[in-house]
Amino acid sequence: MKTLCAQLALFAYLLTLASGCQSSALSSHPKSIRALRGSNPAGFKSVFNGKDFSGWAGPLDCCQIKDGAIVWQPKKGGTIYTEAEYTNFMVRLEFKLPPGGNNGLAIRYPGTGDTAYVGMCECQVLDDHYEQATGQKIDPRQAHGSAYGLVAAKRGYQRPIGEWNYEEVTVNGSTIKVNLNGTVILDTDLSQVTEYAGNHAHPGKNRMSGHFGFAGHNDPVMFRNISIKQLN
Repeated sequence: MKTLCAQLALFAYLLTLASGCQSSALSSHPKSIRALRGSNPAGFKSVFNGKDFSGWAGPLDCCQIKDGAIVWQPKKGGTIYTEAEYTNFMVRLEFKLPPGGNNGLAIRYPGTGDTAYVGMCECQVLDDHYEQATGQKIDPRQAHGSAYGLVAAKRGYQRPIGEWNYEEVTVNGSTIKVNLNGTVILDTDLSQVTEYAGNHAHPGKNRMSGHFGFAGHNDPVMFRNISIKQLN
């Protein structure tokens, strides 16, 4: 009995430590989504009306709209994208992940092919605890906020599963910056990248224009309040 009690105590202690680590990372984000977003500054335009897919193209049957958000249907994938194309821009959006959820932001997507390789990049949208949730190992360059397969983002700044996260992505020339819940987790110049995850080349990384979109991977990830500002 004493051995069992000791084991239970140790388990409780480890849980406390894990909880403390998560709280430490999240303590950087005490602000609400509303406080982080504020009002849309001049130049931002909504690209999703929360009611239908006006202005969007691609395999739209992969998704449905629920409570003003784009929701991926389970077991359906594909890249949906804006009809408009962008060169230098800033996008503001909110997302919510299920456990192990996987999706991505299509950056300067040409409209066909795998955006991670033929677009400038896929900016990963992934549960920070993906490995624990799925049992699958990932390359650091596949973590949330990373330029997929190119440059790794910092981890540990997502809100708990089931809560909305706020993200801003700025694309300017060959650079991309990702701000998640008030913390910059990626700030890099893709023109300087010469090594790739799995040695898989990214021929599109130097694209200077294309569509913005979402690269769904079969999980019910949600997006809402999507607005874009074109930069000079």
